[in-house]
Amino acid sequence: MTMKTVAVIDIGKTNAKVALVDLARFEEIAVRKTGNGVVNSGLYPHFDIERLWRFILDSLAALHREHRVDAISVTTHGATAVLLDDAGDLALPVLDYEFAGPDALAADYDRVRPLFFETGSARLPMGLNVGAQLFWQERMFPEHFAKVATILTYAQYWSYRLTGVRANELTSLGCHTDLWNPKAAGFSSMVDALGWRKLFAPVRKASDVLGGLLQHLADETGLPRNLPVYCGIHDSNASLLPHLLTRNAPFSVVSTGTWVVILSVGGDRVELDEKRDTLINVNALGDPVPSARFMGGRAFSTLMGENPPAGSLEAESKVLAAGHMLLPSVPVGSGPFPSTSARWTVDERALAPAERLAVASFHLALMTATCLDLIGARGEIVVEGPFAANAAYLRMLAAATGRQVLADSHSATGTSLGAACLVTGVRVHTGAERFKGSVSDDYARYAEEWRALTAAHVEHAVDA
Repeated sequence: MTMKTVAVIDIGKTNAKVALVDLARFEEIAVRKTGNGVVNSGLYPHFDIERLWRFILDSLAALHREHRVDAISVTTHGATAVLLDDAGDLALPVLDYEFAGPDALAADYDRVRPLFFETGSARLPMGLNVGAQLFWQERMFPEHFAKVATILTYAQYWSYRLTGVRANELTSLGCHTDLWNPKAAGFSSMVDALGWRKLFAPVRKASDVLGGLLQHLADETGLPRNLPVYCGIHDSNASLLPHLLTRNAPFSVVSTGTWVVILSVGGDRVELDEKRDTLINVNALGDPVPSARFMGGRAFSTLMGENPPAGSLEAESKVLAAGHMLLPSVPVGSGPFPSTSARWTVDERALAPAERLAVASFHLALMTATCLDLIGARGEIVVEGPFAANAAYLRMLAAATGRQVLADSHSATGTSLGAACLVTGVRVHTGAERFKGSVSDDYARYAEEWRALTAAHVEHAVDA
């Protein structure tokens, strides 16, 4: 049977959705969304797994009533592991990686974690290293951890709920976890040293059919029994995959959401700096990918709120002429300038809403350009997700890098489309189009001044 429509379960840090992707047109044709909140009671802050599960099943049933579903694929945010007991239930709540609890054991963890040279995994705060989560959970809740029979990466947990088959997968294991050695294509030395290897389910390819939909779920949703469910993929690598399959290197992909994740394919060989949030990801083909990241979506929401104004060239021109800038970083603690606090070069209260939008957009573009430099990126820059619709961001990014910028306007997020690419035989056609907005020399001058002021700002923070 020819595959025509894939249902993609797409769990982001802020929002979750189930989307139907038409494989012939390679676009979303129906979507259901919900917020992805954190439960702050119990042992520690954790994701509301059962609410998400109810949303997934209800969405699959509703979407299937509108269109035939031929397969299911899954993509999720990273930095998340699920601990199951013998019965397949949660042995511990699924920890919110923004919870600072693991920092209490940071000194002990630092003594056992592998070197950056081995894993390409930068040391990150809170629970952003999955290894730090597991280390903290094992020591803080030994009775619960003793009941752990299986550790799953997050996307594969949802595939397990659908099929009953337990698995792990490369793109999630290779995402700043401290658990994977990209060069050796195997678990890191720490996994064996701490006795965890036996707990990890087998590693499968993202494109493997993990199994068929369980009978009772087929009955509940109306979906066909044994509907193929694919193993699943980490969301940033889902954004990369369509381009990996269709573009010639060198190029880079900027995946925007709560996190802005920048991935370089075929770029210059550079020495990555783990203290500046650069790292090695592993793509769906199993190859290491130099990467960098910062919380750009979170920064935009903090700066502009939930209902940002419309942008305008007039506002951009005023900001360029006046040199109004925001220096890094929002928020503090991650990205290429993790130790500096944000500083405005103007009284932000004096800015009109459209001018504030221009300053924030320029700031995010220049943060992106910095990340691209840090990972040796070359060639075309493909921007996916919400920032692909921000013309001020695209203009400044083009000016700051001097390279062609492409904006993927095909979908609000490239992750669902990328996850659909896992289905065998998909004819990939990305929606990225060349950004044709005019860029004057004023943008390049602004970028150079921002870089100079940022360097002084960072140096002052270090001296202080």
